[in-house]
Amino acid sequence: MATRLATPDAIPAITDDYLDWLTRELASHAQAYDRSGEFPRAPFDLLAREGLIGLTVRPELGGRGANLSEALRVLAAVAKGEPSTALILFMTYHYHANPHRAQGWPAAIYERLAADAVAGRGLIGGLRVEPELGTPVRGGLPVTIARRTADGWAISGTKIYSTGSTGLDWYSVWAKTDEEEPRVGNFLVKAGSPGVTIEPAWDHLGMRATVSHAVHFADTPTPLDHAVDVRLPQQWAAAAGDPSLAIWNALAISTIYDGVARAARDWLAPYLNDRVPSNLGASLATLPRVQEKFGEIEALLQVNAALIRDAAARYDAGDPPGAVAVNNIKYVATANAIRAVEIGLDLTGNPGLSRNNPLERHYRDVLCSRIHSPQTDTILVTAGRAALGQ
Repeated sequence: MATRLATPDAIPAITDDYLDWLTRELASHAQAYDRSGEFPRAPFDLLAREGLIGLTVRPELGGRGANLSEALRVLAAVAKGEPSTALILFMTYHYHANPHRAQGWPAAIYERLAADAVAGRGLIGGLRVEPELGTPVRGGLPVTIARRTADGWAISGTKIYSTGSTGLDWYSVWAKTDEEEPRVGNFLVKAGSPGVTIEPAWDHLGMRATVSHAVHFADTPTPLDHAVDVRLPQQWAAAAGDPSLAIWNALAISTIYDGVARAARDWLAPYLNDRVPSNLGASLATLPRVQEKFGEIEALLQVNAALIRDAAARYDAGDPPGAVAVNNIKYVATANAIRAVEIGLDLTGNPGLSRNNPLERHYRDVLCSRIHSPQTDTILVTAGRAALGQ
């Protein structure tokens, strides 16, 4: 994969004009990848050429060292163009941005992944969800097991909803050890390793190019030091107070689906101005009802922008909001994004649900915001308990 990035200075300035260009370039591929359900290779080739895959890698390792606010600006532009690409990209951004995640791994391993990202490769994704367990966010030990061998570890098990599966370079596999007192954690596995099989199980309503297939591991070997973060279960519980994981997850998911809603809004405005029903003799945009509903869309998206921007700024300033607060933002922002696109469908009628128009795709994509952990019930029960002092 050809890249033009060699140093942080080679990364383009992240201006509004540049991000608008990036959105347009990525949007030109969105319909094709939605139809095919394939990994969005062309968008990632573009991101590699632009030096954006290593955006959050520290400058001393060749990256830009972007903070959360800057990373979210890029993710927002990518999501407006092709949201599946943004969801896959987010995982790599977070691994390099969070000092308590990948940067706590053995130095040589982490630096290898960082160098790959700077060179436009090194996409990494966390494989955690299992058929038996579901999402580990709701508790329980994984069924996927890592057995000690003479050379390292052998991983066996199945992961589902594995975002980016066919295009990732590395898998961070959530597994338990076969020790007498099992430890749990992340085992780094190179994509294409022996014993890895990808089952094309992802045939989803929306976000189709995330290729979130099932990945099967059958005694897949990985070196001993690729058990990069493995702890006793009670040690993971003790580490749950670190808010950075919840903040990055909640604000990135909010940003990505807000980006989908903004793409829908940007398509809707010219449609309403250009559509002139013969019985009206003027554009739909001249109707007070249409103006009122479009104003509602604007209000919903303005609230999203303020919530996401302010929370990210607090995090970057060293005053991070708590997990309850950022998960509430995820709940509000994703609900607002869905409602904004629904209003667009109300205003367009049948044309909005035609596959010839992107609004139909934006609606399918934005509905997928509901599936990301933590889900609405968990967010609201946690917020309610906190508010009630329980």
